[in-house]
Amino acid sequence: MELLHSGKVRDVYADGDDLLLVASDRISIYDVILPTPIPDKGKILTQLSLWWFDQLSDLIPNHVISATDVPAEWSGRAIRCERLDMVMVECIARGYLAGSGLKEYERDGAISGEKLPEGLIEASKLPTPIYTPTTKAPVGEGHDEFMTYADVEAKVGKDAAAELKRITLEVYRRGQQVAETKGIIIADTKIELGTARDGTLKLGDELLTPDSSRFWAADEWKPGGTQRYLDKQFLRDWSSSLTDWDRTDPGPAVPDEVVEATRNRYIEVYERLTGVSWS
Repeated sequence: MELLHSGKVRDVYADGDDLLLVASDRISIYDVILPTPIPDKGKILTQLSLWWFDQLSDLIPNHVISATDVPAEWSGRAIRCERLDMVMVECIARGYLAGSGLKEYERDGAISGEKLPEGLIEASKLPTPIYTPTTKAPVGEGHDEFMTYADVEAKVGKDAAAELKRITLEVYRRGQQVAETKGIIIADTKIELGTARDGTLKLGDELLTPDSSRFWAADEWKPGGTQRYLDKQFLRDWSSSLTDWDRTDPGPAVPDEVVEATRNRYIEVYERLTGVSWS
């Protein structure tokens, strides 16, 4: 078995024709890996991704071969998957105004070239979900930057760009429909897509997790300020209170109480969505 890549959260190994995707307990914010792990995080991300892959299997195929045919030491946090030629575009759908999308809107009145109505505020629900792709910055080499739809067309071609947009919005809409029944708002999400050997476009990496999405408690949603986050935005907000960190390497150590609060949020969203108790 050969280590091919060690990312911000996942390590990728080659095992014959297959890949093993192993989710660690590392956590990153602002593209910086923090020195303090979040216990069980990798397992929660893996199990929640597998649940979502199953929920959306009729919508689009995914890269999963097996969640059990993995080395015992990685049980619960690894997926055996097929190799995909990953699309070099971060495919993001937004249904609410938050994060970098909010900053882009406040500056330009638009996100990724998508014009939005005037007068929206933080956490506003958008009239309709929008596709807001970004570049993919390598680990440690800067931040992702917003792309317009024309930028995506120029990068991957018109037909491929249209399919990326369609799939991203369909995944978001289906995910939001499911989450609403569980009392959760998915404010936005990022998905990873790649092409299989037969040319089929498939979902890869993770899907609708607290690392790739913003989850809010629906009964506490109130536009105009910070929501009760059930994702790693909680950790970003904690870091914003630090006066001695400029969002570059090395990242700050995370206090025990913040680690526990972050872990509890990951567990809460897993349990609310799946209906399964985390043990």
